[in-house]
Amino acid sequence: MENIRLAFQGIWGHKMRSLLTMLGIIIGISAIITIVSTIKGTNEQIKENLIGSGSNVVSVQLFQDEWEYDFTYSPIPANVRVIDEQTRANLQQLDRVSQVSLYTKYSGGDGASAGSKLFSGEITGIDRYYMEVYGYVVGYGRSFNAGDFDNYRKVALVDQKAANALFGLDYPVGKVVEIKGEPFTVVGVVEQNSSFQPTINSYQDYYMYADTSAGKVFIPSSVWPVVFNFDQPQSVAVKANSTDDMTKAGQAVADYLNQTQIISSNAFKDEENEGGSDTSRGGISYRSQDLLQQAQQLQEMSNSTNQQLIWIASISLLVGGIGVMNIMLVSVTERTSEIGLKKALGAKKKRIRRQFLTEAAVLTSLGGVVGVILGVILAQVISFYNKIPVAISAPAIVISVVFSMVIGIVFGLLPAMKAANLNPIEALRRE
Repeated sequence: MENIRLAFQGIWGHKMRSLLTMLGIIIGISAIITIVSTIKGTNEQIKENLIGSGSNVVSVQLFQDEWEYDFTYSPIPANVRVIDEQTRANLQQLDRVSQVSLYTKYSGGDGASAGSKLFSGEITGIDRYYMEVYGYVVGYGRSFNAGDFDNYRKVALVDQKAANALFGLDYPVGKVVEIKGEPFTVVGVVEQNSSFQPTINSYQDYYMYADTSAGKVFIPSSVWPVVFNFDQPQSVAVKANSTDDMTKAGQAVADYLNQTQIISSNAFKDEENEGGSDTSRGGISYRSQDLLQQAQQLQEMSNSTNQQLIWIASISLLVGGIGVMNIMLVSVTERTSEIGLKKALGAKKKRIRRQFLTEAAVLTSLGGVVGVILGVILAQVISFYNKIPVAISAPAIVISVVFSMVIGIVFGLLPAMKAANLNPIEALRRE
């Protein structure tokens, strides 16, 4: 405590010199805090843009080798079973899975029309759980009820984009939309219960994150075979317990489906052969749409550049450490007589060494604390102007302060050793 008191006394006695000495430490620490916080904020923004704020849904779909299997243009695989209700219930019991929905989709661009208006968006056959899993709510009209599924009613739900495309400014509820020549009555307009919109700062962000779809039309899954004339293996929407559980929940569902629903990896129906012979297409499997992994890949691309900035900022810490060594050497020269007097009174080398090491550590620690405060302020300013989440890194703050103290000890060691090794008689003689 005496050494710390003397350190503060020395710093206060040479305020300007101490401030200039700490400047390199302050700049280095504040730069590192700002960069690390900006990296975390950018990573959170990437994660939110891909997944959506508070959305924990991952899609598990059928793949042909590396590509999502497109039922719009490809034959139905003979080796993949249609998922029944018992299988869906089993999926819902898997670890990290909160809710499961089954759905089918058609995106051929010629599936629906209303009068002379064609609909180029997506037609989706949904089960009773789809609206809950994806967080859809009814804007006006009603949602599907049990009778719609059980009685094979030709009813439809549309989102606002589809309503505008098909009916313009007309009130859509009660209107008829034709899907593959079959008339469906619109019973409601739905929207996702989320105000989240991706942050778009460039054309690249727009094409990557923005919703550029033409809208969606939903019909009960029970009438899907009536309209499209076949039973189609469904995709699975998996709602995980949390965003961080999405990867493992999606993978668990995909693994279960691959074990129970895939009969053979190379068998497909040949639509042109009435005998039902199979053609080899190969590589069929269920895979989860791992948005977390996509986010991590984008984050790694961002981090590789930002880590170079951290190394550049660290150079200022090295410069600051050299400045500390320089000023401590000056301090030893100035206080030679004081050191000689202490040694003449019986102070041991380790006592003198500790005093100067403590002074160097206190000096750099003060610089570290000021640098942290300045770094947090800069991170807030950058977050405000760049419209990214504020993500102050607590570990970075702790490590920065400790690192600044270590710099003081390392670069203060030579001056401390010089002071401790002074000959007391020669020190007392020096003016």
